[in-house]
Amino acid sequence: MSVFGTPSLPPHSELFQFVRKGDERGSLVALQGHDNVPFGIQRAYYLTDTKPGVSRGFHAHHQLKQLAVCVSGRCRMLMDDGVTRTEHWLDAADKGIYIPPMVWHEMHDFSVDCVLLVLADSYYDENDYIRDYAHFKALVQKF
Repeated sequence: MSVFGTPSLPPHSELFQFVRKGDERGSLVALQGHDNVPFGIQRAYYLTDTKPGVSRGFHAHHQLKQLAVCVSGRCRMLMDDGVTRTEHWLDAADKGIYIPPMVWHEMHDFSVDCVLLVLADSYYDENDYIRDYAHFKALVQKF
C-alpha cells in the first residue's frame, strides 16, 4: 500500500529515493524542480537529525527568497536585516517564516524531532551567499 492509502501506484508513476547528505551536524535532503522532482519548483530542501547544541544558517543571500517551515518539531529563527534583530519560534507545521533577500538568518535550538523544510525561488548558487556578518553589515549600510 502506498503512503497515501491507495493500493498501488497509478500507471506511469514513480517512487523517488532522494539523496541524503550529512556530516556531524546532521542531514540535508535537497529537492529541485525538473531535477529530482518532476514539476516546476525551483528548490526545496529540509534539515533533519540536527545534533543537540548545533546551530545552522549564519548567512544571508543577495537575491534568494525563501520560506521556512518546521514540518516536525521546532527551532528558533534569528532574523537580522542589518538594523533590527528578531527571534521567532517555528514550532508548528502550519507556521512559516519568509526570508527575503539581504536578511541574515540563523537557526538555533533544534528539537530532536525537528524537520525544517525550506522552499526557495531559485536554484542553489554559492555566489548568492553572504557568509561573513561584517561583510553583510557593510552591504546593508550602502542602502
